[in-house]
Amino acid sequence: MFKELKQLITNSRQKASAAVNASLTFMYWQIGHRINQEVLGGERAKYGKQIVVSLAKQLTQEFGRGFSDKQLRRMMQFAEVFSDREIVVSLMRQLSWTHFIALIPMKDPLQREFYAQMCRIEGWSVRELGERIDSMLYQRTALSKKPEALIQKELQTLAEKNRLEPSLILKDPYVLDFLQLNVHYLERDLEDAILRELENFLLELGAGFSFIARQKRIQIDGEDFYIDLLFYNRQLKQLVAVDLKIGRFKAHYKGQMELYLRWLDKHERQPGEKPPLGIILCAENRKEQIELLQLDDAGIHVAEYLTVLPEREVLHHRLQRAIDEAQKKYVLKDSD
Repeated sequence: MFKELKQLITNSRQKASAAVNASLTFMYWQIGHRINQEVLGGERAKYGKQIVVSLAKQLTQEFGRGFSDKQLRRMMQFAEVFSDREIVVSLMRQLSWTHFIALIPMKDPLQREFYAQMCRIEGWSVRELGERIDSMLYQRTALSKKPEALIQKELQTLAEKNRLEPSLILKDPYVLDFLQLNVHYLERDLEDAILRELENFLLELGAGFSFIARQKRIQIDGEDFYIDLLFYNRQLKQLVAVDLKIGRFKAHYKGQMELYLRWLDKHERQPGEKPPLGIILCAENRKEQIELLQLDDAGIHVAEYLTVLPEREVLHHRLQRAIDEAQKKYVLKDSD
């Protein structure tokens, strides 16, 4: 009875805490919205700063801490960047006010929407959200390489149907600095290190991955082949084969991965699952070869992995250049 009552009290407190947090978050949005729309509109806009300071003093005298002019300006920013009331209502059930504080400074609305929706679906803590932002998760997704119209469409589908697509999960590059590999290592060393740090590797892979097998043996025409790592993704409902390479991408890797995927599709795919996906992890990819081979159409994703994390500015520049190049190619395809 004690255990049952303890669980009942704990659950009730958690629900009460969540309800209070949602109520506070919505109150902050309403305060920011009212100041933005009614107090700072029209002729009063030029006196906006003084009005906010005056409001802050009166609210602080009445209700105590939490309503300083700095806090009010943050609420105004909140209502400005999350201008759609319905979106705020849908997000505040899972996201706390502290989550929103982390999202408000983002200048790119698509990037902000990505983190908000992924945070809602995956249930990230504030710390986890911060880590995802710091690791430039959005810029490393396949989604970020698409034109804005396609990004908006996929994010809308995510918000309305809670359905994750591969482009939201697959990355390039993968950051594997936690493996602490030596300068000279073999594919076996890379595989061993991943298995030792499997929990961190799963986190880097992304949402919904679970480990199935290492060196998965498959037999074709009496010959043995081995898939380096095999995973299953609950969100995508797909088997995911991972092939590890220590050098540059080579064109013949496509045929090898296609063989694995077709075998898995024939012998391992369960009813209700989508066709298997393949990830070829290389120390260096070859974008032109990958584009000519049309690997995306074959369900194969090629990505680099970084065993040493570069400085943030260097990584940011590199990722932004990759995004710009990919989006230009989309424009050229459309014009053709």
